[in-house]
Amino acid sequence: QVQLVESGGGLVQAGGSRRLSCVASGRTDSSYAVGWFRQAPGKERAFVALVNWNGSNMHYGDSVKGRFTISRDNAKNTVYLQMNSLKPEDTAVYYCVAQLRDINYYDRTNWNYWGQGTQVTVSS
Repeated sequence: QVQLVESGGGLVQAGGSRRLSCVASGRTDSSYAVGWFRQAPGKERAFVALVNWNGSNMHYGDSVKGRFTISRDNAKNTVYLQMNSLKPEDTAVYYCVAQLRDINYYDRTNWNYWGQGTQVTVSS
């Protein structure tokens, strides 16, 4: 089992920045892809970003491209999500995920491990 714990959420003004962190513990494996999803009120949980095992390849959801950056530090078992130019529509609970078991990374059912989530609220 792998445990994922997110931190860094909170209230931020539109146009501002925030960095989320996710620390993995338990049976961690640096060969896993890791990523982030988010769920806004009344909406489906949606893919945000993914980084491969060594940080050389990233994918982003269309709504965050050019504003968000995902990275990882395998020595610290930590993945980060740097969020810039935040918009009110970025308000959501952000979830860290790990161990992708299928090529369809945007499908939430293809991720084995999930954190509890951290709330990000962007005020206008």
